[in-house]
Amino acid sequence: MWASFEIIRGINAMKRTLTCMLTLSLTAAAVSTAHAETTLRMSHFWPGASSINKDVFEAWADAVEKDSNGSLQVENYPSQTLSQADETYEAAVNGIADIGITAQGYTNGRFPLSQIVELPGVASSAPEGACVLQTLYDDGQIASEYDDTHVLFMFTTGPGYIHTRETDVQTPSDLEGLRMRRPTSVAGNILKNMGAEPVGMPAPEIYTSMQRGVLDGLSFPWEGMKTFRLNELTEYHTQVPFYTLIFVATMSQDTYDSLSPEQQKAIDENSGMKWAEKAGKVFAADDKAGKKEAEEAGHTIRVIDNPLENSEWSKPLKAGIDQYLGNLESRGLDQARDVYYAALEARKSCSAE
Repeated sequence: MWASFEIIRGINAMKRTLTCMLTLSLTAAAVSTAHAETTLRMSHFWPGASSINKDVFEAWADAVEKDSNGSLQVENYPSQTLSQADETYEAAVNGIADIGITAQGYTNGRFPLSQIVELPGVASSAPEGACVLQTLYDDGQIASEYDDTHVLFMFTTGPGYIHTRETDVQTPSDLEGLRMRRPTSVAGNILKNMGAEPVGMPAPEIYTSMQRGVLDGLSFPWEGMKTFRLNELTEYHTQVPFYTLIFVATMSQDTYDSLSPEQQKAIDENSGMKWAEKAGKVFAADDKAGKKEAEEAGHTIRVIDNPLENSEWSKPLKAGIDQYLGNLESRGLDQARDVYYAALEARKSCSAE
C-alpha cells in the first residue's frame, strides 16, 4: 500500500513540475510575443512618395526593425495623417504618436535656442546644418529644450531661398508688400526687414494657397520646392541663403521607457549623429534635384553669393540676427549669444567632415 502511495505521490509531483514548466514556457512565449508585437506609430508631414519619407524615415524604421530582431515594428503616418505638423511635437509628448518628426519652428517660441541654427550664415548646406544642430544638442547647449521627450536625431534643410510667382526679386526692395510664406517666426522677421508681408503656414498648405493667389511667393529650400511641387507655381527664384529650417525626430518618453533593454538598444543604435548625417545627405540630394527641375523648366534664377557681405542684402540679414538674439536675451536667455557662437564654432568642424 505504501508503495502505491509513493507512486501516486510521484506522479502528482511530476504533474506539478510539468504544469510549472508549461506555465513558464507560456509566460516566456507571451513575453516574446508581446515584444514582437510592439508597434511604434511615427507621425510626420512629408508626403509618402517623397524621398525624405522613403530614404530617411522608412529607412530608419527598417533599421530599427532589423536591429531589434523584429521585436519593434514601425507604422509610418506621413502627410499629417496622425497629427498636424504644428501639433506633432506635442503628440509625441502626450503619446498620441510614439515618434514625432517636425520643424521646431512650427511650435512658436518653444525651442528658441535651437532656432539659432536657423539664422543666416550658420549653415550653408543640409549636411552642415544637421551636423551643427546635432552637435549643439549632444554638447548640451540646447538639450534642456527637449526634456519632455526622448530625442532620436536632429537635421535641417539646406539654405532657404526666395521663390515668387511673378516678381523678379533682385534686391530686398523688390519684396516690398509681397505676401510671402515664411516657415518660422525667425525667417518671418527677416522677410519683414526686407519689406515683405510674412504669412505663416505649414508646408503642406502652401500649394493650395499659391494656387488661390493667397501668396505671392514663399521662402523655401530647393528640396521643398521639389517635394511639395512648388516649382509648378513659381517662375522666379532668388538664391539668397537667409535661413535654414531645423527639424527634430523624437520619441514619447513613456514609450521609450516601456521598451525592453534590447529594444531600447535598437533605438539608441539608430539615434544621434549617424542619422543626422544620413538625413542631411538626402536633403542635399533633393536640393540639387529641386534646382535642376527649375532650371529645366526655364525659370529665372538669381544667385546672391555671400549675402552677409553684400551691400544690399547684408543690412536686413544682420538686423535679423541681432533682433533675434536680442529678443532671447530680453526673455532672460542670457546664453543666446554663447549658443550662437557655439553654432558658428561647430560649423568649422562640421564643414571639415
